[in-house]
This record gives sequence, structure tokens and C-alpha cells, in this order.
Amino acid sequence: MFSEPTPWSSDRLELGEGARWVAGRLVLVDLLAGRLLETTGDTPAPLREVCKVDGPLGAVAAIAGRPGNWLAVVGTGVAVLEGAGGSRLVADLEGKNPARARMNDAVADPHGRFWAGSMAYDATPGAGTLYRLPVDGPPEAAVTGLTITNGPAFDATGAVMYLADTPLGQVDRFTVDPATGALSAREPFLRLSPGEGVPDGMTVDAAGHLWVALWGGHAVRRYRPDGRLDREIRLAAAQPTSVCLGGPDLRRLFVTTAALGLAPRGPVDGALLAVDVEVAGLPAASAAPPSGPSATVAVP
Repeated sequence: MFSEPTPWSSDRLELGEGARWVAGRLVLVDLLAGRLLETTGDTPAPLREVCKVDGPLGAVAAIAGRPGNWLAVVGTGVAVLEGAGGSRLVADLEGKNPARARMNDAVADPHGRFWAGSMAYDATPGAGTLYRLPVDGPPEAAVTGLTITNGPAFDATGAVMYLADTPLGQVDRFTVDPATGALSAREPFLRLSPGEGVPDGMTVDAAGHLWVALWGGHAVRRYRPDGRLDREIRLAAAQPTSVCLGGPDLRRLFVTTAALGLAPRGPVDGALLAVDVEVAGLPAASAAPPSGPSATVAVP
């Protein structure tokens, strides 16, 4: 048992992100370096590089029925990563953005849809968008006017979605139509005060509580469905970036962190951390295979 946050490898990443528990292992990214990494959930071990792409790699989801293939946010769009076989562009979502922009975070929902968020490099207010890639159809802009999109995170049924706009210090909750993925009933869920940190990556556990990584806050927090704070875990790392429940019985909380912009850097800034918790996580959802033999789409 790891009752205190423990470094899970000797690796230190500039911008660790996108932690997911997939097929009995933890996958994560070194975002700006374009590296997809993996490790075991049993004991601390060095991170192993799965593949590397040209450009920022924000997050991945396993593709249903295609072992070793990933749907990923890469550069200004979404691509299929085929391990050593390289990558194939699926949709260029931000190539025509007037602001210089990139994709940031992404996740598959329980129905196989892939949700991908963007941001401007200079964090231009309102330049970010959350896109929805349906199981069968072209990408759609689901939420516009965001600044730095993080998440989203879904409950077990896929009927509830949480979405963070990081610089604003806020998380909103949406109702999701299970048949179409259409969003409605947007409402404030979390509003953080200056000094608490800002919300970054998130995940929902089996009890329906939301775990949030607090960039700049030296902490991860667990919130009840009514928005009340349930638990805080303090960290030696200043910039937690994503959270994932995996390992034995899905009760090991993994936290990626970033060393980006820190001077001086502490001994665990940029480390992958782990601590055991009482409530299990949810199995990671897989993304449906992109439709069509050539699914390259440009979204204005």
C-alpha cells in the first residue's frame, strides 16, 4: 500500500499529462515532446516509450477492436497512432484558427465518442474549443469560447460531463444525450479562488465523485457530486496536471505533474506520483474506430 504520494519512476517530464489506465497498464504523455509512455501499476518502474510523434501529443484513447492503436490529439488535430507503424491524420481541427493553437486534452466517453479540446499557445481568451468526434460522422464543435480546455471527464453512464477551463479556475457540468452526444443544462460545478491552484486534468470514480488535479496548487482534490469538497491530497510537486485511477482494483491514484516554467525545480516536479485511495476508478473507455477509409476532415 502507498499511503503517501510516491514517485513512480525516476523520470521527470517537462509536461506530463493524459494519464489513462488501459489494458492493465498506465499510459501517459510527455506533451510538448510528443512522447507516448507507459508503465506498470504494480511497483515503481522506469517509463517506457511506446511511440513518438512530430508535434505536441495531448492525450490518447485506445481504439476499440484495434490492439496497439490509439486515437490521439496531435498538433492541431486528431490522429490514429499505430505504434511503430507511425500515425495517420484523422481531422485537422485547429489548423485554421486565427490564433496559433494546438490540441490539449482528450478522452473517449462510454459510448465510444472521442472528445478533444484545444487552446491557443498564448492562452488567448476564448480561442479554445471542445470538439466531439461521433461514432459515425464528422467532427463537431461542442463547446466554443474556451481558453485552455481540460478534461472532459464522464460519469459511468456517459450522461454527465465535467469540463474545465483552466485559467478561469472553473469546472462546468453538462448533461449529455446518450444517443447523440448533444450537450445541455450547462451549470457551474466548481469555482476556485486565487491561491488554490487552477483545475487541470480530471477523472470520475466509481462513486461518482470528481478528482481534479490543481495546477499550481500542490494538490489533487476529490469533490462530491453536489460540488462539496470531500478530500484533498497534498503533493510536493507544484503543478499536478492529470489524474487516473488504476493499478490493483483500480484503487491506485496516479498523478502526472509538470516541471514546465519552474525555477528552481523541486525534486518531484515533473514526476509521476501514485497514492492508494479507498474508492475504485472506472474502466477507461475506448474510442470507436474513425469512420471511412480516409477520414481526414478540416474544421473551420
